Amino acid sequence: MTPANFKKAPSQAKIQTQCLACGSRHCITHSELADLSIAHVDCDAFFCSVEKRDNPDIMDKPVIVGGGTRGVVAAACYMARVYGVHSAMPMFKALKACPQAVVVRGDMRKYAYEGKRIRTLMKALTPLVEPLSIDEAFLDLTGTQRLHGMCPAQSLIRLQNRILKEVGVTVSVGLSYNKFLAKTASDLDKPNGFAVLGRADALAFLADKPVGFIYGVGPAFTRSLNKHGIFTIADVRRQSDKTLSKLFGDMGLHLARLARAEDLRPVKAGNERKSVSSETTFNTDISDLERLKDTLWMLCVKTADRAKALETAGRVVTLKLKTKQFETVTRRRTLPQSVQLADTIFRASMPLLVAEVEKGRGLQRYRLIGVSLSNLEAPLGDSGDLLDPNALKRGIAERATDKARARFGKDAVMTGRGFRAKQIKNGSSQTVPHKRPDDET
Repeated sequence: MTPANFKKAPSQAKIQTQCLACGSRHCITHSELADLSIAHVDCDAFFCSVEKRDNPDIMDKPVIVGGGTRGVVAAACYMARVYGVHSAMPMFKALKACPQAVVVRGDMRKYAYEGKRIRTLMKALTPLVEPLSIDEAFLDLTGTQRLHGMCPAQSLIRLQNRILKEVGVTVSVGLSYNKFLAKTASDLDKPNGFAVLGRADALAFLADKPVGFIYGVGPAFTRSLNKHGIFTIADVRRQSDKTLSKLFGDMGLHLARLARAEDLRPVKAGNERKSVSSETTFNTDISDLERLKDTLWMLCVKTADRAKALETAGRVVTLKLKTKQFETVTRRRTLPQSVQLADTIFRASMPLLVAEVEKGRGLQRYRLIGVSLSNLEAPLGDSGDLLDPNALKRGIAERATDKARARFGKDAVMTGRGFRAKQIKNGSSQTVPHKRPDDET
């Protein structure tokens, strides 16, 4: 059973005519294949792949998940990447580079759900699954051969095929003997690839790569290394650990170890998410408090949707604002109980917003607003403010609304505040009269 692509160092590869296990004629073996058990599994352009799966009409088109002329790209499919589009790129630059791209706003609730399905399939192979994000994770399959009746490589290929069959998206797999090399390998053969880096391959493979090839070495660190004549990974090896430590501290020692293909970090199960958040960048800067409240409500709904999809709740609510001058302001409130409902998140964050706007006397303009939940834990039943007699009623109404949105679409049921927020997001001047200050239910 083999994936579409299967890479490894040519010196260690041997092509067979047919796989004895599944009959595939695309079969390559590796001398260390049975001894490698640390893997990195990464979904290919995950958000875009889910959108293409759900809408066959855009399957053969460049797709960008994101939105707003002043927003950023959340994800870009491989077709869009050919034009230079990449995640975190300003949306206006992405559309300039690829004007024919199909832009999808995205649905984090859906992505979280599919990510959870994939994570469940991973955990069926091994309990040692360390998530890095919604769409990638490390797996340690050491000792699983007897359980599954096959070596880790075979188990991973079955996982790859099962994800494609059951979830409808492709993943790329990197297999090696440590986390650094596994993650390195998973980037070698995208999309839908399977790459192997063995002990005999690693040092030669890394030698001529630029220092920026090492995961975690960003542009600033690369420039610092280059100033000291260190351009390739082989150059790193020529330096003593003492020299690298003196120049770059602990990061220098870490770099030295990775350059020698050494990484002793274990795969840790249950590397938990620290926060759930949503934010948006306005097309034009906003100072009006009511418009900010409307947008805050929309973000509270998104954050609540994500928390519900992840089956988590948080005790700390944080408001984030970015001013016209690009100053970032954060204000947080710790609650007596973990919360998950949009209504509760909004009631906790709105006073923080009001206080900040009043502090600026309504003269400060904001280009971005966001809200997040942190100090996450399993939800124990979010009834809102226990001193508020209407909190339980609003909570029941919100759960009913969730069911309607899940069945008929996320815009099937919308509050007045939510409708106004959508108008702001779409750049419309249309307004809806405020029926009351809260207007959440």
